[in-house]
Amino acid sequence: MTRPELHLPDLPEVSVQLGLPALAGAGAPVAGRPARAPQSWRYRLGQALSSYLPLVLMALLAAGTWWLVRNTPQAPGARPDAPPSQTPDYTMTSFAITRFAPDGQVALRIAGDVLRHYPATDRLEIDGVRIQATGPDGRTTDATARHALANGDGSEIQLLGGAQVVSQLPGGEVLEVQGEFLHAFLRFERLRSHLPVQVRHGSTQARAGGLDYDNLQRQLTLNGPVRATLAPPGRPRKPAAPAR
Repeated sequence: MTRPELHLPDLPEVSVQLGLPALAGAGAPVAGRPARAPQSWRYRLGQALSSYLPLVLMALLAAGTWWLVRNTPQAPGARPDAPPSQTPDYTMTSFAITRFAPDGQVALRIAGDVLRHYPATDRLEIDGVRIQATGPDGRTTDATARHALANGDGSEIQLLGGAQVVSQLPGGEVLEVQGEFLHAFLRFERLRSHLPVQVRHGSTQARAGGLDYDNLQRQLTLNGPVRATLAPPGRPRKPAAPAR
C-alpha cells in the first residue's frame, strides 16, 4: 500500500534573536537565570558621584584660579586708578604761595583767606584772593577779588566778584581795570572779560561791555557799548586840592 505524501511549499526564512523578548521589561527575569538583586541607595550614590566627579573638580579648579587672580598682588600702577574725588583733598587758611624768577626775584605771589584744592580737575578755589606779579620788563600787577579759580600752577586765574587789576610799568601810567569777572592769563600777560568793566589808563576813563588786553602787544580792545572820557594829549593834570 502506498503511503500518502504531503508536499509543503518552501517557507521564507525567519530571523531568530536570542535574548529578552521585545515586550519584556528591563528588570524582568530571564528564564533560566536568577533575578538580579535590587541595588542599594549607597551603591547608586557612589555611581552618581563617580560620574560627576570630573565636573566637580573642574568647577573647583576654576573657582581657585579666579580667587588667585583676584588676590594676587599687582605691580604699582597696574590697578586702574580710582575715579577722582569731587571734594577738596586739602585746605589752607591765611596762606601765601610765592614763585621766584631765575634771578631770585619774586615773580608771582598768591595770597588769600582760604584755599581749596580739587584733585578731580587740579583746580584751586580761593576766597579773598590777593595777587602780586612782576613781569620780565619790570611791570608790576596787583589783583584782588572776593573769589578766584586758578589752575594748579597758578598761570591762569579767574577773578570773581569785585575784581580789580592794577598794572604799571616803572615810570609809566597806571592801567586799572574793575569788573565782576576778570580772566587773567599770567603766562601770556593777557586779561579778558565778557562782562561790563571800567578801565582807567592815565587820565582816560572808559566803561565797556568787555575787554581784551594784551600786554605783550601793548593792545587794549574794548567791547561795546563803550563810553569813554578822553583827555587831550599833553594836557596837564589838575593838582589835587589841599586838605583843609
